[in-house]
Amino acid sequence: MGRTRSFELAEVAARAADTFVEFGYAGTSVDDLVRATGLHRGSLYQAFASKRGLFCAALSGAGVDRASPAAVDLLLVALMDLAPKDTAVREMCRDALGGPNAPTQEELGHRLLERAGLIPNEGDGKA
Repeated sequence: MGRTRSFELAEVAARAADTFVEFGYAGTSVDDLVRATGLHRGSLYQAFASKRGLFCAALSGAGVDRASPAAVDLLLVALMDLAPKDTAVREMCRDALGGPNAPTQEELGHRLLERAGLIPNEGDGKA
């Protein structure tokens, strides 16, 4: 019989989301996720099955809203790193972009340029 889970899946997914946003999907290692979440590798795999499973949990829990830069950033990671080759993630992105508060294409492009450092980030006081 397994031990009782002593962590909240949504909280772990939120911490992982921050790591995916910082390093991108490919640039995030399982060791990075272990450090960010404070969980053991085995607990991560037991709860989410894989790095991709944890990413999908983070993306589905992010509630992509144009008012949330972190959620938009995670959506950008999904669109650039996974959606081109992963139909399930592509569908999650399509669903997220169909929501009433979803960012527009223009807003996504603007945020992408901010993240790339090509235009000033409006949230950093330099704009």
